[in-house]
This record gives sequence, C-alpha cells and structure tokens, in this order.
Amino acid sequence: MADARKRGSGWMANLPSDSILVTDNISMQFGGLKAVSNLQLNIAPRQIVGLIGPNGAGKTTAFNMITGVYKPTEGRVIFDGHDITGRRPNQITELGIARTFQNIRLFASMTVLENVLLSKHVRLRASLLEAVLGLPRYTRERRQHIEECMALLEQVQLADVAHEKATALPYGKQRRLEIARALATQPKMILLDEPAAGMNPQESLELMEFIADIRERFGLTILMIEHHMEVVMGICEHIVVLDHGETIAKGTPSEIQNNRQVIEAYLGAVDESA
Repeated sequence: MADARKRGSGWMANLPSDSILVTDNISMQFGGLKAVSNLQLNIAPRQIVGLIGPNGAGKTTAFNMITGVYKPTEGRVIFDGHDITGRRPNQITELGIARTFQNIRLFASMTVLENVLLSKHVRLRASLLEAVLGLPRYTRERRQHIEECMALLEQVQLADVAHEKATALPYGKQRRLEIARALATQPKMILLDEPAAGMNPQESLELMEFIADIRERFGLTILMIEHHMEVVMGICEHIVVLDHGETIAKGTPSEIQNNRQVIEAYLGAVDESA
C-alpha cells in the first residue's frame, strides 16, 4: 500500500499498510435501490476470505465493483497500492485480480488448453498486426504461452485432458478448469464466485483441498462467495457476512457460526421461548 500513500493524501494516508485489497466504504446504488452499502474489506496477502449472505445480499455486486464491472457510486477500491476505482476490467486483470463466475463460462467448442491459452492474451505484448501476420515476436510469445499453459495444467492435474473439449470434462473438472483459466492471467488475487455450486460432497472436499493448494503454490490471496457452509467454514480464515447490502458481521468461522444476527439472517428470527 506504500505506493498509494505516496500518491495520495487525506483518506489514502489512513489505509492499512498490511492489506493487498481495501474497499473503502464502497456502495452501489441502482436507482432507488442500494445494493451494497459502505462495504469495508481489509484483506491481507495470501489470506482466504469468505463473503457470505442470503440470496440478494449484494455479494456478486461487491465482486463486480472490485473487478470493474460496476463503478461504485461511493467509496474507493485499492489493490496492491493502486486506486482501481472505475478502471476497466481488463486493466484490473493486468494489475493482478482474476475472477471466476457462478455459472461456468467455458468456451464449449475449444479444448482445455485453448480455454486456458485465451487468458494469456492479457499478457500478450505482440500487436494485433503481428498476430494477424504471424510475425516472429507473436510466434515466440504464443509458443511460450503454450508451454506455460501446459505447465499450469500439469500443476492443476488437467494436463492429461489438455486436448479434450472443455465441456466433455466432468463437472468438477470444469470448475477446476475455470479456476486454471483465471490462474493463467498470473494473478496476485482471485475472486471465486460460488466455486462449489452444483458439487456433491466429495467434489466439494476436493475443491477445498484444491483452493488451499493453489493458495500455497501460487502465493495467492483469495476472496470467495460461497453458499456451501462446509466449504466456507473449512477453508476460510476470515468471513464477512452481508444482508440486504449491509455488513452484519465479520470474524473467524467460529465467531460467525455463533453470531446471532447471522443465524437470524439465514434462518429468520430465533424464538427464545422454544
């Protein structure tokens, strides 16, 4: 965060020095509806943080503000010393934030390798003209990117299916491929939007192990939205809970599990006379 402090003053001078991502009271309003209100996140490098809450709580809207899909109507987003508020998604990706989506967005007609290779375009230095003409710099870069993507697929245990159609993979491996595609952008931080959606218990367990592994292997910071509480409680070190766009709780998994306001948000008011 030192770079941000050098460039700014006032509110920027008060940012936490040990955070890779800070959302400084970001809000998002659509007409008269405030989807997210004054969200504050301070995420340390290599931390795994869960963002949870009932449907419609504002979780995906928060992701969209961080990744440039939406510009916050209020507040600032600071990532790795850069004010990224209002920057385009491709610019934010170049700075080191990658994301996945709740609904798998693989290219059905492409192979596993081709899907991952597409993500390398954000790191491509050759021009469009060089690519169209197949000039030497583009050819060298493409060859290097193919080698890097194959090495990545080896690391995430998908190298044996590199030349199969992406949609021919079992569901759990398609989820893993989507994460691998995000990894190909060489991120410092990944935002995972419901990575366990549609998975059975065994696949969810394997996903937890996979997320823990890529955090260590690639030195990543991870922010994830997830409805599977077993996954959230099993993998996250810190949890933030939203309800109707408001932050109602923050803490460790054990603190969140025992938070009365969180229980009421998910289950309704608790009857004390019962």
